[in-house]
Amino acid sequence: MELAASTLHLLDRPLEAILDQLVTLDVNRIELADSGNHALNPKRVERLLEFKSSYDIEFSIHAPYADTNLSADDDLIREWILKRVRASIRFASELDSKCLVLHPGWTTATEPFMRGRSWGLNIRSLRWLQRYAGDYGVEVLLENVPTPTPYLLVSLDDFRLFDEEMTPSLGYVLDIGHSNLLGETQGFIDEFGPKIKHVHVSDNEGEADSHLPISEGTIDWEKSIDSLKNIGFNGWVVIESYSKVTESIEYLKRLL
Repeated sequence: MELAASTLHLLDRPLEAILDQLVTLDVNRIELADSGNHALNPKRVERLLEFKSSYDIEFSIHAPYADTNLSADDDLIREWILKRVRASIRFASELDSKCLVLHPGWTTATEPFMRGRSWGLNIRSLRWLQRYAGDYGVEVLLENVPTPTPYLLVSLDDFRLFDEEMTPSLGYVLDIGHSNLLGETQGFIDEFGPKIKHVHVSDNEGEADSHLPISEGTIDWEKSIDSLKNIGFNGWVVIESYSKVTESIEYLKRLL
């Protein structure tokens, strides 16, 4: 198990302005949020490659998600969304990224008139992106998302159904902050342990996805880490707290 930190807590500043701060974190694995002020482009990738070689940093990439509904009902809009995610995949390949994290699609206003269309489009888009990523040597991983949202894959039951229908199968990102909102962290680990390739962590009090520093909410981190150890998880544990990231790293290092 390897500790990593997301750039999410620094998303209010341009990517170029935060690189020095990333070096001060006591980890050498960084998850880049390919969104907003940190959206990737060829020039930034070139700078990140220099940074990577200078400081022996490894990257994973979180694909953009704010405007990227993989289940968008309009074919033209969905194609532009997939085009944006394809760019993220290529950037991940150039950076030799550990993986590309994806959020699932969500339902739209047309869903009541075409039941099941969003679900089908989500699977179709993911299959397409999985094949595309394979051509670039990038592993696409799907994240469980928080409740309440219109996302299609939130609960354990959602993932059970998806797992039956998605072929070839995908690996998963377990976001413990998200699963805690439904009290399903242990269930997710027990049921999908071998498919969990990447873990996101932030704390909350079980009511909202508040991205608190580790140990400042109600999540039992000792139990969660022990459960991951018990299934032989050896991937990244990525801190996504909005503040006190250094303190969160120190806390988790003691548990690991």
